[in-house]
Amino acid sequence: MDIMEVIKDQIENNAVILYMKGTPQFPQCGFSARAVEVMTAVGKPFAYVNILEAPEIRSSLPKYGNWPTFPQLWIKGELIGGSDILLEMQRSGELAQMMEEAASDMPEQ
Repeated sequence: MDIMEVIKDQIENNAVILYMKGTPQFPQCGFSARAVEVMTAVGKPFAYVNILEAPEIRSSLPKYGNWPTFPQLWIKGELIGGSDILLEMQRSGELAQMMEEAASDMPEQ
């Protein structure tokens, strides 16, 4: 499968997905750590991709979303942004609302 198709599939099949350096348990950069902190504070589940273990995604995702940096949060197929945007959205309450809506769209596990 073409890497752009893989990315599209990941974004379409995960209501909330964070492309980051490292894992939520062990972020590998300050921006990814801040993004995980914000996402954890919201308290809703999210998928993630460690771009350090997926160099093809790391090089192709910026072209796919027209966003040059990581982390990248996608909610319901829409690029939300990086850690600074997430922090701002958390402070305003907008992120919690978006995550709540996305969580309600996810199938029961």
